[in-house]
Amino acid sequence: MASSSAAPQQINVTDLDVPQLADVRRQLEEELTHLSNSYAQLRQAQAKFRACIDNVGQVKPENKDKTILVPLTNSLYVPGKLQDTEHVIVDIGTGYYVKKTRAQALKHYESKVEYIRTNLEALQETIQKKQENMNYLINVLQMKLQQQAGGKETKVG
Repeated sequence: MASSSAAPQQINVTDLDVPQLADVRRQLEEELTHLSNSYAQLRQAQAKFRACIDNVGQVKPENKDKTILVPLTNSLYVPGKLQDTEHVIVDIGTGYYVKKTRAQALKHYESKVEYIRTNLEALQETIQKKQENMNYLINVLQMKLQQQAGGKETKVG
């Protein structure tokens, strides 16, 4: 019995009154904002991984012993020389770094880009469905408000 009460109930929005519809609208707006922010963050992460692919591409034998700028932080770079052109250090998350060949690093970053792409597609579908729900809800809300306005006019007149 407890499991049936945990399942979400389907409610027809046309059965709700105006204040309830306004609450549902606010909730949908919050969900859409959150989903849109998540989408933007995923796009940023995808762009960073693509930049990593480009950076790995710059580590090639002809660049050995050339002076490069090594990032210490996001805004602090120091000059250095490229010694090992066959291996790179890959940030695999949560402060862990792994030494990989260039091919392994490219494969790692390309798989990350692909993983994020599939998540972006799923998230885009969810956002689109929520937007359709929002549009339907707004139409129902406007209809209810017009009905209320029409009802008041007939009572006054």
